[in-house]
Amino acid sequence: MLAGKTILLIIGGGIAAYKSLELIRRLQERGARVVPVLTRAGAEFVTPLSVAALAGGKCHTELFDLTEEAEMGHIQLSRAADLVVVAPATADLMAKLAAGLAPDLASTLLLATDKRTLLAPAMNVRMWQHPATQRNLARLRADGIAVVGPNEGDMACGEFGPGRMAEPLEIAAAISAALGAGPLAGRHVLVTSGPTHEPIDPVRYIANRSSGAQGSALAAALADLGARVTFVTGPASVPPPAGVEVVRVETAREMLAAVEAALPADAAIFAAAVADWRVANATGRKMKKDGTGQPPKLDLVENPDVLARISQLAEGRPALVVGFAAETDNVLEHASAKRARKGCDWIVANDVSAATGIMGGAENAVTVIDAEGSESWPRMSKTEVARRLAARIAAALAG
Repeated sequence: MLAGKTILLIIGGGIAAYKSLELIRRLQERGARVVPVLTRAGAEFVTPLSVAALAGGKCHTELFDLTEEAEMGHIQLSRAADLVVVAPATADLMAKLAAGLAPDLASTLLLATDKRTLLAPAMNVRMWQHPATQRNLARLRADGIAVVGPNEGDMACGEFGPGRMAEPLEIAAAISAALGAGPLAGRHVLVTSGPTHEPIDPVRYIANRSSGAQGSALAAALADLGARVTFVTGPASVPPPAGVEVVRVETAREMLAAVEAALPADAAIFAAAVADWRVANATGRKMKKDGTGQPPKLDLVENPDVLARISQLAEGRPALVVGFAAETDNVLEHASAKRARKGCDWIVANDVSAATGIMGGAENAVTVIDAEGSESWPRMSKTEVARRLAARIAAALAG
């Protein structure tokens, strides 16, 4: 998959550096040549000798290497690779790159390269969530830098939350996608996500509890497999992933228009929780109490059915249309009926009753229903659900 490709791998300082040793192996298995760069902090966790032995070549550590710098070695390193990967990408490295600082070899290479850069962040959960890190992340994404992870889970420091470096196989998949080498390379996939907000007046709206987490994870997983992803998202609380085309909408009608504008697509995945109803008599002014104790009358009208509209297209229908069914009772029965009624190929059903904690949570438990029957998956992270579903989509499109 990566035959003939050269990956410049920058290994930052953090306990996750040990995973970079496996990453080197995984990339070599795919035919890539790995040129490693180890920061001084990274060398506190893995040794230059270990890295060099696995990579089968020199491990670069110093900016002022007189032999190499006589030939402007840092410039050659930065330009000779097909992709620059930072794993682990520490808060310090991200801050340096966002600010344009270059005090060492790793940061100098990141500024000097003319190739794409992929970061695999890894740090304590509080560091990841700190406003400074999130500002730097936003700046780097705006600069076109791709990001894979971090994942959520237990950390070496004993805390739990987002900040774990993505697993080597995940990073390898993201590298393949960045280089257009995944199983979905050349495919266009449309993904909808998040809630819609249907205005009542300028400050109130009808919505639901969807966070957009599952849709965002799915878009990221599809992009990791090489797809060109158009991500149509309502006002979700979870940010969109890197490496996808983001189209932001508010209402169901705006979502339908954005979806239609994004066609043609090889597959369309409708993970958004679209409001079924909107207020026909929404006002341009904030509604006020009138002292009578009577609430204002809201006239509700049905929103367009985005999934059914695309599923039933006579021309230009995607080869694969996948819907989601969030149910609170009789999940499989209602979801199967929805698949037949809407005309989509698959329905991904889940139980979102309050006791499950799935709506707005970090985990999901789904059943995939198609024309052949149903397949139930155990409860797992939404990231893992997304990876499994993306792999299933890739296999379906491959025929």
